[in-house]
Amino acid sequence: MGPVVTAPIVKARGLNCPNCGNAVELKGFAHTLRVTCPSCGTMLDTSEPNVKILHDFQQQLTRTPMIPLGSRGRLKGVDWDAIGFQTRAIEVDGTWYEWSEYVLFNPYKGFRYLTEYNGHWNFVTPIDSLPEPIAGIRPKVKYQNRSYQHFQHAIANTGFVLGEFPWQVKLGDPVAADDYVSPPFMLSSETTNDEVNWSLGEYTPGTEIWQGFKMPGAPPAPQGIYANQPSPYEGKVGGMWGLMFLLMIGLVVAAIIISAMAKHEVVFHQNYSFAPAAPEPSFVTPVFELKGTKNVELEIKTSLSNNWAAFNFALINDDTGTAYNFGKELSYYFGSDSDGSWTEGDPNATITVPGIPPGHYYLRVEPEMDKPKTTSYVSPLSPRAQAAAANAKPAVAMSYELTLKHDIPTFSLFWIVILLLPIPPIWRSIQAASFNNRRWQESDYATGS
Repeated sequence: MGPVVTAPIVKARGLNCPNCGNAVELKGFAHTLRVTCPSCGTMLDTSEPNVKILHDFQQQLTRTPMIPLGSRGRLKGVDWDAIGFQTRAIEVDGTWYEWSEYVLFNPYKGFRYLTEYNGHWNFVTPIDSLPEPIAGIRPKVKYQNRSYQHFQHAIANTGFVLGEFPWQVKLGDPVAADDYVSPPFMLSSETTNDEVNWSLGEYTPGTEIWQGFKMPGAPPAPQGIYANQPSPYEGKVGGMWGLMFLLMIGLVVAAIIISAMAKHEVVFHQNYSFAPAAPEPSFVTPVFELKGTKNVELEIKTSLSNNWAAFNFALINDDTGTAYNFGKELSYYFGSDSDGSWTEGDPNATITVPGIPPGHYYLRVEPEMDKPKTTSYVSPLSPRAQAAAANAKPAVAMSYELTLKHDIPTFSLFWIVILLLPIPPIWRSIQAASFNNRRWQESDYATGS
């Protein structure tokens, strides 16, 4: 049986601060090029065997890392030690914007970084391959089959440092920073006189950071919208539009089926004539039967010519005396003028009365028209219709036809639903567009409000 092979135990390297003599532990091993003494704050250069003092303690401890240095947390399935902390800032239109960066280290995975701005966090990984530029009006790059739009260019300055760093960090060091976004990812380049470094950031909720480092309480709530913050509406807008179209198709199919199944049964039909001078214009029809609680539809066809008529109806249950009252005004005028021939109104109409219970019914009909040599009007008419009515010969009689149909489907609710269905996806589309617009208001490509 062969010997048991165990993984080597990785131990941190140590040194003594030349300024105060206290021990300084380097968790980043030989990768650490800069470190600040935790006792006196002196910045040390550890790139050479003889550790040199770069700066005496000059910065005020006005920044306290939210993640204490030395903490160990688990992110992306890997254990990381938080070994460094710095703040950087950029100036835009005379205003300084500052964010925090944390150096994470794992002896087998190397270095990663956390950035935080106004409660927005990113887990950042250095990358070796260069993104591919994409031609266009705005700068774009492509990395791992994903395109990124340029978001911002700025000069970032280091304002505060604490802990270990795998590069030669200095207070006030400027770098030219460019960010390209494709939420939830961000490609960033940092350019100095000597080199260009690229990194890939992934937007990470603060709760995940807090859980990973087992920190008490809750992370600061995010403020505003960050450059690569995923939209809460991502992937939902298209689904809502798709669902809307499916529901519309379902409604149309249901309407077709309902219309095909309806009987459209004619239960009463009769022709009449009405003279305006008749002493008693009202009358009742013979009794007819309605089977089942259904809608009824009364169709009126008249011989109106440059005149108007009004009808008052009552559908009366002969068994119970229950009456359903309704009415209709009709007018029909025509003529010609300098603009050519014209018509106004309609001599025919249809009235639907919903939900009439079964029983024996009859109609009470009361027609009304202008009497001869009068110029009164039941409803407002246009000036040319009034002129046509005044010049027309009053009708001696009007013929009209009444047809009552039973089991008639109505689609008013159907049309209301059709009109309301687009509202949720339209509103969600507006929300998604507003979210994205507010994101880009913080970029170099901000437009008017």
